[in-house]
Amino acid sequence: MRAFPFRRREPPPGVGADSSDAELLAAVAARSTPALRILHQRHAPWLRARLAGRCPDPDVVDDALQETFLAVWRSAGRFNGGNAAGWLWTIAIRRLVSALRGRGSRWIGTGESETAHAPVSASAEDVVLLGVEHGDLGGALTRLPQELRAVIEATVLDGLTTREAAHLLGIPEGTVKSRAMRARARLREELS
Repeated sequence: MRAFPFRRREPPPGVGADSSDAELLAAVAARSTPALRILHQRHAPWLRARLAGRCPDPDVVDDALQETFLAVWRSAGRFNGGNAAGWLWTIAIRRLVSALRGRGSRWIGTGESETAHAPVSASAEDVVLLGVEHGDLGGALTRLPQELRAVIEATVLDGLTTREAAHLLGIPEGTVKSRAMRARARLREELS
């Protein structure tokens, strides 16, 4: 009788508080829960603070943060080295935007929390992001070529620095700057 064909996984590499983010992510890719715990302890506080600056509802921020680390658990093997913080922020902001979209624009537009029905004042950034998604700018963004749109999304919508965006997109910093300049010029033309 033949044994079930399966591959043996290598045991996850040993990690500790002094491990680099790249080492932790490699261990998470190998399914090390201690590595995920250390990564969470290291990055969750600043991620929570930045997300809270974009959303006044702490429950939504907590949900987005939880979804972020769930996504890290599932896709740590896709991390290609470099700036782990930028990679984590990209995941976190996308999870927050998804959470806000899932609640519908009524939540931001009316200033009401769906869970508590208590007034929550929408931040100026929330109002602008809602306009970006559903207004003239949203349509103009979708008509940009992908390489220009990716730069605008990374630097403007996700709040990444030029260096972080360059690393995330795998292009030189100068290219990020020139594409951002071209994208802004096209958006000005289209919106005027």
